[in-house]
Amino acid sequence: MALRFVTGPVAFGVVEPVALPLGRPREERADAARNRAHLIEVAREMVAELGADKVTMDGLAERAGLGKGTVFRRFRTRAGIFLALLDEEETRFQEQLMSGPPPLGPGAPAVERLVAFGRARIEFLVRHTVLARASFDPGQPVPAGDSPSRFHVQMLLSEACPADAASGALAVQLVAALEGPILFYLRSQDENALDQRSVVTDLITGWTVLVERVCG
Repeated sequence: MALRFVTGPVAFGVVEPVALPLGRPREERADAARNRAHLIEVAREMVAELGADKVTMDGLAERAGLGKGTVFRRFRTRAGIFLALLDEEETRFQEQLMSGPPPLGPGAPAVERLVAFGRARIEFLVRHTVLARASFDPGQPVPAGDSPSRFHVQMLLSEACPADAASGALAVQLVAALEGPILFYLRSQDENALDQRSVVTDLITGWTVLVERVCG
């Protein structure tokens, strides 16, 4: 869903952005909504049971008991299946940023919120590495420039270091350093859990050092 960002409640002198759908939302037919919910639930079950690499458009259609055309119209590509699953998790994550308790949500100084954001985002990527990797479509551009994460980081940087944040480039660079590389840096879930936890701890520590030095 396309998003636009408008202003919401003020926290520490900075206006919180609120994500709203662009334009007038189209009403989804009842049968289309049921099919969508059913397909997403079946896809989630298949990922848990078979692994993302075994989930195909044809397999999803067969297991869901729906026509292949319905699946293709809904997701367009195989990557679209995982993007839909990830989108639901992203919605929950964004809700925490907008209205959750501080320091991740409103009510804490900007630097603390930036550190908390990085920690939460890394943990999010760890939990959903399989979906995030599977949702990547090499034929589509990477939406780093207008992602909800970039808007959130820009808002906090504008409070913490307004002069450095003015161009918007710093927010893009921070988010780019946080999102994509981490997906490639994280090892397979089949690897040793303790080693994986150590990598995550190092990533969180690195993000904290980066934010604190950038914001000085």
